[in-house]
Amino acid sequence: MSEQLTGAQSLIRSLESAGVDTIFGIPGGAILPAYDPLMDSTRIRHILVRHEQGAGHAAEGYALATGRVGVAMATSGPGATNLVTPLADAHMDSVPIVAITGQVASSAIGTDAFQEADIRGITLPITKHSYLVTDPAMIPRTIAEAFYLAASGRPGPVLVDIAKDALQASTATFAWPTELDLPGYHPVTRPHAKQVREAARLLVEAARPVLYVGGGVLKARASAGLARLVEATGAPVVTTLTARGAFPDSHPAHLGMPGMHGTVAAVGALQKADLIVALGARFDDRVTGKLDSFAPGATVVHADIDPAEISKNRTADVPIVGDVAEVVAELVAAVTAEHAAGRRGDLTAWWATIDAWRRTYPLGYEQPEDGSLAPQYVIERLGQIVGPDAVYVAGVGQHQMWAAQFIRYEKPHTWLNSGGLGTMGFAVPAAMGAKAGRPDAVVWAVDGDGCFQMTNQELVTAALNDLPIKVALINNESLGMVRQWQTLFYGSRYSHTDLHSKRIPDFVKLAEAMGAVGLRADKPSEVDAVIEQAMAIDDQPVVIDFGVHRDAMVWPMVPSGRSNDEIMLARGLAPIWDREE
Repeated sequence: MSEQLTGAQSLIRSLESAGVDTIFGIPGGAILPAYDPLMDSTRIRHILVRHEQGAGHAAEGYALATGRVGVAMATSGPGATNLVTPLADAHMDSVPIVAITGQVASSAIGTDAFQEADIRGITLPITKHSYLVTDPAMIPRTIAEAFYLAASGRPGPVLVDIAKDALQASTATFAWPTELDLPGYHPVTRPHAKQVREAARLLVEAARPVLYVGGGVLKARASAGLARLVEATGAPVVTTLTARGAFPDSHPAHLGMPGMHGTVAAVGALQKADLIVALGARFDDRVTGKLDSFAPGATVVHADIDPAEISKNRTADVPIVGDVAEVVAELVAAVTAEHAAGRRGDLTAWWATIDAWRRTYPLGYEQPEDGSLAPQYVIERLGQIVGPDAVYVAGVGQHQMWAAQFIRYEKPHTWLNSGGLGTMGFAVPAAMGAKAGRPDAVVWAVDGDGCFQMTNQELVTAALNDLPIKVALINNESLGMVRQWQTLFYGSRYSHTDLHSKRIPDFVKLAEAMGAVGLRADKPSEVDAVIEQAMAIDDQPVVIDFGVHRDAMVWPMVPSGRSNDEIMLARGLAPIWDREE
C-alpha cells in the first residue's frame, strides 16, 4: 500500500527499510527537514556526535565491528566537508558506510549559497559512488542503491547528498524498490575454475609458499575457509595490518604481520618465497617496501574481488577475480583433488628456515632502566588481562604498531584501525561506533596522546549515550612515530613534535570533565591494577593515562622506500636472512 510522504519522511522510511538501526550525526539547516521525522522513528537510534568527523569514524567502527553498513549524517557545507576524512579513510580500507548530507535548495545549487559546498564533486575520488538527489521521488531507490553498492563487491563508502527542497517536498507515493537496475555494476564473485586449479597446482608444487592475507579476507567473512586452506596446504600465513585476527595468532602456521613494522619471519618469508598467494590484499607499499626488490623469486597468485587491484602494483602470474570466500573454498577443493592424485609438496626445509628466523628474531622490547613504563609492556599486559574476546581499536602511530604486535588476536573483527589512510583521531569515535554496534562486547581504544587530542570530545557522546568504551592512552608526550623518524633520519632534531602532554592537559581531569572515569599509571607495578579497575567499570567510559617512556621505538622497521631486505631489528642492527644457526 502506498502513501504520500515528504521527501524527509521518505528518507527515514527508506533507511528503516534498509535495516538501519543506528545513525551517527549532527543536524543543521539543510538536513534539518530529515531530523524532524527521524525523531518519530522507533527503529533507528540517532547518536548525536560532537564533530562530523566523529560521526564518520563511528560509522566505520560500527561497520568494521558488525559487518553491516555504517551510517553518518550531516548538513551541507562544513558539515559535509567534515566527513571528507572518514570517507577517504573508508575508501582506502574498503569499509561499507553511507554518508547522507543535506544540500542547499536545488534552485540555489551553484550560486555559492550559504553553507553550499559541492560535496559530491569533492568526494568523487574517495567514494565508491555518490549521488545528488533533487527529486523526492528518487529517494527510496537512491538509498536502496547506496546500501547495495556500499556492501556488495569490494565494500566502500557511498555519499547521498539531498537538496533541502527535495526533503521538504511531497512525494506521490512511497515504495521501497524490490529490485535494482544497475546495468554497469556486476561484481564478479565466482572465480574462474581454470585459474583456481592452476593456483592449486602451484601450491602443491611450491617449495616455499606463503599465504599473504589482506583485509579482504575479513570483508568476505572467509576466516573459516582460510583455516581449512592452511590445514590442506601446510603453508605459512602472514596477515596484514588490516587483516589481524583473520587467522589466529596462536596457530603455529601464523608468522604475524608483514611489512614496515612486521615480524622478521613474516617479512623474510615473503622475500624468500617461491610462491605468494595473495588473498584480498593489495600489495601496499607498507608491505612491499621498495617494490622492485619485493619477493624477487616469487610466482604470484593474486585473488581479489576488485579486478583493478590485480597487477596494479605487482604483476600477477595467476590472476583470480572473485569473492575471496569463494576463491578459498574452491582452492581447498582443488588442493584436495591434487593430493588425491598423489601430488603433495614437502615444506620441511621451508619450515626449518622459518622456525630458525622465529627463534633468532622474536618480537621483543627492553624495560627502561629508569623504572618508567615501556609502552610495549602496557599493551602486552592489556591484551593478556582483557583477552581475545574484546574489540581493540587503535589510532595511528607507534601505539597502533605496538597494539598490532603485542596483542594476540585470535578471532576475526576484534582489531579495528585506520590502515591505508593512517588517520590520527580514528580510535575514540571508531571505538564508540563499535560499541554501539556490539553493545555486549568489551571495547578498548588504544590511543596515543597526539591522536586522542584530536577527537577526544566524543567521550562526551559516549558518556551521554551509554557507550562505556575504555581508552588505554599511551602518553609519551609527543607525536611518537614522527619523533621516531626524527631520531633515525633527522639527526634527533625534534621539530614541533613535543606535545608536553604530561603537563597539559591533565588527562584524568579531562576524562572526568567529559563524564568518564580517569585513571593513571606511571610505573610497571601499577599497570595490572588500573586495567583490572577499568574492566570492573561497565557504566561509564574509562580513560587510563599511561605515562610511558618517550624514547621507545617500534622495531622491527623497514625504512620508507627501502627494500624489505634492509629490515632493522633496532638502530644499526639488521638480520641476515641466510644466517646459519
